[in-house]
Amino acid sequence: MQVVVDSLLTHYETKGSGPLIVLLHGWGDSAAGLLALQNALAKHYTVIAPDLPGFGSTEAPHEVWGLDEYAQFVAHFLQKIDAGPVTVLAGHSNGGAIALRGLGNNVLTADKLVLLASAGIRGEYKGRVRALRYMAKAGKALTAPLPKAMKQKIRKKAYHTIGSDMLVAEHLQETFKKVVTDDTRKDAVALTIPALLLYGEQDDATPVRFGELYHECIPNATLEVLSGAGHFVHLDRPQQVIRAIEDFAQ
Repeated sequence: MQVVVDSLLTHYETKGSGPLIVLLHGWGDSAAGLLALQNALAKHYTVIAPDLPGFGSTEAPHEVWGLDEYAQFVAHFLQKIDAGPVTVLAGHSNGGAIALRGLGNNVLTADKLVLLASAGIRGEYKGRVRALRYMAKAGKALTAPLPKAMKQKIRKKAYHTIGSDMLVAEHLQETFKKVVTDDTRKDAVALTIPALLLYGEQDDATPVRFGELYHECIPNATLEVLSGAGHFVHLDRPQQVIRAIEDFAQ
């Protein structure tokens, strides 16, 4: 389905009936990456999953965005489609950071929050972020005289070496830089609703330590660490995630 939100043609999927669950995907992903989870939860709930701006089939923002703009977009999207009260707001990775920002600023409202390997803990890797910025500048300077195709190939290899997701969405580089320097712990502290935190034991992108820090911040939070799961906990341990969300949503 498609709708225009904040002048952006927006794609979203809606399935099922009953109390509303909203799913927000992570950086570089789309609603399609949450499809299996959406289908499972749709047996008992209405489940809406949008492609966030710049990903999937939704147009990219016309300006540099941060978590505030993405949270505002989600709020406008839910208003535009007349979604109604949200029972559970669930976000994977960067989608979790967006959910936290929206709830922390009272831009979004929900009865409960689910964080799936959520990002948003920024201070733990300041050195890595500085390295990313340095490499980005150096890469641009060193490859400037080369043909465009060759420049892109070299830069992509360089970013991969330091573990950057920037080139997953190269057209959103400045937005990526803004997002990855914005810490959401202050938003987590402000939460008054119950939260379920699901993190993968083997996740290197948003490690269990992130879940522990959020667990310390959020007054009414439950942390579950899924054995053997990586960053995509909903794909690595689908039945555990589905069962945990359904039990939590009741």
